[in-house]
Amino acid sequence: MIESNSFHTDDGAEIVWREMGQGRPLLLIHGFMSEADTNWIKYGHAATLADAGYRVIMPDLRAHGLSGKPHAPSCYPADILADDQFALLAHLGIEDYDLGGYSLGGRTVARMLARGAQPGKAIISGMGLQGLTQTGNRGAHFREVFDNLGHHEKGSAAWMAEAFLKTTGGDPLALRNILETFVDTSEAEIARWDLPVGIVCGEQDDDNGSAADLAALLRHGKLFTVPGNHMSAVTKPELGQAFVAALKADF
Repeated sequence: MIESNSFHTDDGAEIVWREMGQGRPLLLIHGFMSEADTNWIKYGHAATLADAGYRVIMPDLRAHGLSGKPHAPSCYPADILADDQFALLAHLGIEDYDLGGYSLGGRTVARMLARGAQPGKAIISGMGLQGLTQTGNRGAHFREVFDNLGHHEKGSAAWMAEAFLKTTGGDPLALRNILETFVDTSEAEIARWDLPVGIVCGEQDDDNGSAADLAALLRHGKLFTVPGNHMSAVTKPELGQAFVAALKADF
């Protein structure tokens, strides 16, 4: 059974989250232009994690899914996505938890860790080292996507991103503002993290740089590879299984 709830952040944005399962809280953060249903529920990953004994908490990020989609640039200060997750945890009264995210969700996990989040374990998925340390690269790619909607060459990376935007019914104006919230996380910051961090990534996924390099930089990091590329890995049951493995592993 999936429960849906919402709350308002200090700046008035509505954040919707869904829950499944009982047990240790696990905050899961979806990827850019996606939402909790597509990333975690549709392909069974949330159910897999719930069956493994987790209370799976899945917010729709600001500007995504069922959450608020303000257009004002003032609603998108740097690191606001991490701020929203800290606010959700405070709203729920949760202090002892695990944390995971895919793509932009993985980058948000990194920003939370850089700013002092203390989960028991963390998972950064669909993300490589450069995607954390040089966020401007992906930001430039998506600006090009949004600034030229309807004019991308069929089959190109930009065309595929626009196609995904259409399938999720995303709001281009709100989503483009998200790009201005990105903050780089330095290699020195990443190397200081003193908790177990699982790196889960598709075998053909190098959209955000090297997942192996990210795992190697971590004090307590371990790489878990799954079939697929950045888009297709989400559709495969191995992704949810790898999340369980990363959360249960000793490393």
